[in-house]
Amino acid sequence: MTNLAFPHENGSSADPAEDTLLLDRRHEGREQDFMGVHFSGFSPESLLRRVEEIGSAKQAFVYLCTPNVDHLVRLEREPALLGLYEGAWANVNDSRILQTLADLSGLSLPACPGSDLTQALFETCMDPAETVVVIGGTQDVIETVRTRFGLTNLRWHAPPFSLRTNQAAMEEAAAFVAANPARFTFFCVGSPQQEMLARLVQQQGKAIGIGLCVGASIDFLSGTRKRAPKWMQQLRLEWLFRLLDEPQKLWRRYLVEGPKIVRIWMAWRKQR
Repeated sequence: MTNLAFPHENGSSADPAEDTLLLDRRHEGREQDFMGVHFSGFSPESLLRRVEEIGSAKQAFVYLCTPNVDHLVRLEREPALLGLYEGAWANVNDSRILQTLADLSGLSLPACPGSDLTQALFETCMDPAETVVVIGGTQDVIETVRTRFGLTNLRWHAPPFSLRTNQAAMEEAAAFVAANPARFTFFCVGSPQQEMLARLVQQQGKAIGIGLCVGASIDFLSGTRKRAPKWMQQLRLEWLFRLLDEPQKLWRRYLVEGPKIVRIWMAWRKQR
């Protein structure tokens, strides 16, 4: 993990004075292994505070991953991708299904949906005049977000759909992030390409701030895609709402790939 002035709570900074300031918060993001990924157990409120602090510190670029069921199923199929999560500043749980399985395992893994984090950052943490970088999304989505929040310096880059297998496009997107310093960079190009891009930006060492791998969050923020009502979220049925809303696009994810998580979880528990 990258060494920051705001380190993981199970670490310490080089400055004893900073350690003293952090003592009352070290429990917030303590890491725990769940199905092979080291998750930080932030609450949504503490995660928002820490992300804002790190972005405002204007230090060397780090990134946040938001793994969900889809990510963990893919990791079983492509274990080489695990390094993307190991290189992150933190991994937070984006799935209430994973929260349920963690509960059954005796672990506390609060759901911190990337969409909720994105909305909170735009609504409560941003100055409309500050630079905000978004990678991904469409022009209509970006213009809607720009207008909704009165943003005067939103910088947008739209890489091609073949980003994962297009190294030149990866390099171009990474260069865009480096050339547009911002507290917050939102990677909204889907997984695993958004994590691959964030890792590349970090490895190049030319950017600052924090990168947020948050998938479709910018679409939800613009209203072009719908989120489940709160009662369905509380019942941990957001996946069902999304399936019914976009059946042709999501049926395989939720009906074929998603259920594999139960087998993966059971195997993990047995090894544990």
